[in-house]
Amino acid sequence: MGIATYLTFLRIFISPLFMVIYLAHQWLGISAVWLPYILLTLFAISELSDFADGFCARRYNQVSDLGKILDPMADSISRIAVFLAFTRGVVDLPILLVFVFIYRDAVISTLRTVCALRGIALAARVSGKIKALLQSIAVFFILLMMIPHSLGYLSTETLQDVAMYVVAVVAAYALFSGAEYVYANRMHVKAMLTYKKRNVL
Repeated sequence: MGIATYLTFLRIFISPLFMVIYLAHQWLGISAVWLPYILLTLFAISELSDFADGFCARRYNQVSDLGKILDPMADSISRIAVFLAFTRGVVDLPILLVFVFIYRDAVISTLRTVCALRGIALAARVSGKIKALLQSIAVFFILLMMIPHSLGYLSTETLQDVAMYVVAVVAAYALFSGAEYVYANRMHVKAMLTYKKRNVL
């Protein structure tokens, strides 16, 4: 439980906090004008902690099996939680777009877990890192658009349309990165399926 692991837990903790503030800001007494700035701060802290935990783990030799499991899980939770929140409220994203992210991450996580149980460590792919970067950019872009919207300079319809198109592009790339990951590890997938089949027989 080094500092890197605590930073990972911080990222997991921020996710529900982001959702609560976004969905219940009026009940919490937060005005629509201040809401984007608060959400931007929370998401920035989350993204910075993602960078910092990896840096600390390498810098202070705190790489652990727990960290290898928690870090990708925290990444998935933090970003999917934001997109799930955006399916409500002023952004009103189509939930099917978020299901793409959930489905992609579930498939990859299952593949990694099964292979890990067989002693095979699957390395991260560049396409997966690009997917994470695009997700972060999309969130920051939507939050930035909420600023002129809260001031009356951007209509709700425009905000929702642009947000939908931006996330749709990221969702399409997420599907590509998932397929690329499975294809790159197709030998492990084949071995995993063969192993299960033999167990059944």
